[in-house]
Amino acid sequence: MPTAVRSHAKINLGLGIGAPRPDGFHALVTVYQTLELHDTVTVSARPARATALSLTSNDPRVPTDQRNTAWKMVFLALEKLGVTAEVEVHIEKRLPVQGGLGAGSANAVAALVGLEPELGIVGKDHAFSTFGRKAPEGWGAQQRDWRARRLEVAAQVGSDVPLFLIGGTVLGLDRGQEVYPLPDLESIWCVVALPETGVSTPQAFRDWDALCAAEGLTAEASTDKLKMLSRAYASAFAGTQQTGSSGVVSTGDDLAGPQGFALVRTGIMSWIENDFERVVFAQHPSLREIKRILFGTGTPEAALYASLSGSGSALFGLYQTRGDAEAACARLQSAGVQSQLTKTLPRTVYWREMLL
Repeated sequence: MPTAVRSHAKINLGLGIGAPRPDGFHALVTVYQTLELHDTVTVSARPARATALSLTSNDPRVPTDQRNTAWKMVFLALEKLGVTAEVEVHIEKRLPVQGGLGAGSANAVAALVGLEPELGIVGKDHAFSTFGRKAPEGWGAQQRDWRARRLEVAAQVGSDVPLFLIGGTVLGLDRGQEVYPLPDLESIWCVVALPETGVSTPQAFRDWDALCAAEGLTAEASTDKLKMLSRAYASAFAGTQQTGSSGVVSTGDDLAGPQGFALVRTGIMSWIENDFERVVFAQHPSLREIKRILFGTGTPEAALYASLSGSGSALFGLYQTRGDAEAACARLQSAGVQSQLTKTLPRTVYWREMLL
């Protein structure tokens, strides 16, 4: 019987970007946060003499060939495992395509999580996370080795793919593919605004590069900025936990519990920002206005925090109560902007509810 997997969205709780590097990439520091919003990815697989993949979707905008991240993930995973199989993947889309919510990357991880029980790597009653759990009794060397290699495989598929192998609140470094679990926020009400405006991520990076050139920010000069930011994020989200010299939180099994609204109220959300807003809002002023609507400053239902997610075009707001979040949805509706009401998703819930 096919394996169905929830493929959850993410937002960026802050995003610092460095100047362009010689390799063409940009170093960055971000805090990812998974949401309850999700697509559904269904996988069936059986051993075969040669690998063959069929990918379908209810959304005609989703590529169904090697351009799709789920396609790339399946082929790369089979190659690394030394397995050939006939695989069928169906992506039931609910999340926006190219909206800054990591939907395609989440689909890739969901396809992997669905492929594993189909191939007998894990049982269908158990999806395992990379961090925070010991391997079950009876696992063989191949299973333990594969678990250790999953992040490496995910990073080859895309920069923000590995975060979905952790879930919850995650620190992202380098291109975003170097990921560390942070102590989770408790579940907070979230409104995701989905404007019709489209944002090109490559263009957003080109605009950022032009800004760096105008301000004299080189790759070398931005290194200190990002290092300080990573330490600030790790310390702020970790609270009293011990952090290393790089600012990265310990990745053992003793991560602190959810931090709750105190994290937001004690000033952390007053200084984190998304660097993409500096260039994206200049090109798309309507997105700045949507952020203002999400914040609802001066109203009893004002947001705890609001921001662009990634390079957009999706934006989000965090709220103390469902009523506050519903008021934000009403404000957006009055402005002609679609939105979805959801909550942030802690790591333990993320993995417990991943398999349908």
